[in-house]
Amino acid sequence: MGLSHDRAGDSSPDRPGRELTTRGFREQSQREFEIDFLTGVLERDPYFPEAIRVLANHLAAKGEYSRALQLDRRLVRLLPEDGIAWYNLSCSYAVLGMLEPAFSALQKSLEQGYRFLERLKQDPDLKSLRRDPRFIRLLRRFEFFV
Repeated sequence: MGLSHDRAGDSSPDRPGRELTTRGFREQSQREFEIDFLTGVLERDPYFPEAIRVLANHLAAKGEYSRALQLDRRLVRLLPEDGIAWYNLSCSYAVLGMLEPAFSALQKSLEQGYRFLERLKQDPDLKSLRRDPRFIRLLRRFEFFV
């Protein structure tokens, strides 16, 4: 975890301030709490789209990409016209090195109206796709002039 050491009033450049350390712990604890909570919610209602979306995002942020992928797949089955759900599915595939399904999901996302060009160009999850010539062709096909 990258912590800033140049806070005003921090006399020890070798040690992060207590506030930063406890804040990181609280944020991590909050994420774990939400993962546990949403897992319980989905045990009772496995078709609750917002719970699926948030849980998948938390799992991806934690590096649990395979679990996030399963949830993203479920979400696009529930919401087949949701461009953001397809975009997130594309990201899950891409970080797992599954380029063919990642491109397919990204195309579906664009077909469903996803139009956040800056996100497409900068999202670290899509790094492997941006290296592939199909990425530019896909953007051009949907009239993103890059």
